[in-house]
Amino acid sequence: MLTTAQNPAEPIPGHARGGRSGRPTPARLRPRDVIRVGGAGLRARPLRVFLSALGIAIGIAAMIGVVGISASSQEKLNRQLAALGTNLLTVSPGQTFFGENSHLPAEAEGMIGQIAPVTSVTAIGATSAKVYRNDHIPEGQTGGISVQAARLDLLGDVGATVASGTWLNEATHGLPAVVLGDRAADRLGVTKAGPDQRVWLGGRWFTVVGVLAPVPLAPELDAAALVGWPVAEERLDFDGYPTTVYTRAEEEQVVAVRDVLAATANPENPNEVEVSRPSDALAAKQATDATLNALLLGLGGVALIVGGVGVANTMVISVLERRAEIGLRRSLGATRGQIRSQFLVESLLLSLIGGAGGVLLGIGVTAAYATSQGWPSIVPVWAMAGGVLATLVIGGVAGFYPAVRAARMSPTEALASP
Repeated sequence: MLTTAQNPAEPIPGHARGGRSGRPTPARLRPRDVIRVGGAGLRARPLRVFLSALGIAIGIAAMIGVVGISASSQEKLNRQLAALGTNLLTVSPGQTFFGENSHLPAEAEGMIGQIAPVTSVTAIGATSAKVYRNDHIPEGQTGGISVQAARLDLLGDVGATVASGTWLNEATHGLPAVVLGDRAADRLGVTKAGPDQRVWLGGRWFTVVGVLAPVPLAPELDAAALVGWPVAEERLDFDGYPTTVYTRAEEEQVVAVRDVLAATANPENPNEVEVSRPSDALAAKQATDATLNALLLGLGGVALIVGGVGVANTMVISVLERRAEIGLRRSLGATRGQIRSQFLVESLLLSLIGGAGGVLLGIGVTAAYATSQGWPSIVPVWAMAGGVLATLVIGGVAGFYPAVRAARMSPTEALASP
């Protein structure tokens, strides 16, 4: 409200005293004055501002969270591959021309080892033996666990680690000793290895000397019981043919080695050999996850639009409630452009508050989820900047109509409104 104590030397922001002609001349509003007036409108309605900003924040947090969690997962994968190596290739038998199962030659390992860029070769071989928790389990209840003969250098070549106990060695690979994969141990009820821990394997007792941690590059080992190559041939009727050959090659020569592996492993029937790169499978899984991320981003976009509608609704109601204020300012000389700027800035400030809150919330969600999964917490800078920019765009679009509507009000119409 204006009082007689108003200093005539201090014009009201957005207005000026009359010139020589006696007519009021509009004063230019400085940017900080526009922001101050716009902020005052928001402070007058804190609860409505909070609810409208919350809609924007949820949309931005959803998008930041999806991008951040995806980036954190990707970084975890990259670090994992850097530690495990992307130079592992696997060779396994395919099918014959008539659809029958084939097998690799017993000399496949040695022949692959002759390839110059190959740095190491190891293998496992499937047996027909079954493994059970004890000798009273029905024969058909195998739990999907395979029994594999394994070379002593298997552990290092596939990037596996022992979670409990030890790996096979020269002293144990010819004895009834077994190392269980992570899932195999769980299905057999074995929590840790030890001399008193035994399983019924191939019709005799085998001592569990080790339990492996999950093997990302060779997941087939997770559900396997691994025994030494000699004991498999002597006691489990193993035929000696490798069923999977793991090959490490020089990084820059991986593609070239992959191209010749089939012909080298089985020169007579290279078409019966399958060659794969486990790291490609992990990358494919990441690409599959990207489809879900796109869906979640779409849901975040919908939430953001809903938040924008909330901002527009708040601004329209604000214009209706403040018609008297608009009329007073217009009658004192404020231009339509100044009125329009005031309400547009209010909308932008409201959206900016929601956007900043959404970015912080998204970072918090990403950090919490990444920490729970043991991942590094990564939120790309472009995602945070894009989130804030998106809120400004939403604020501009949502506030445009209310700002134009406020500017079009005539002073008499606005002052006459209740």
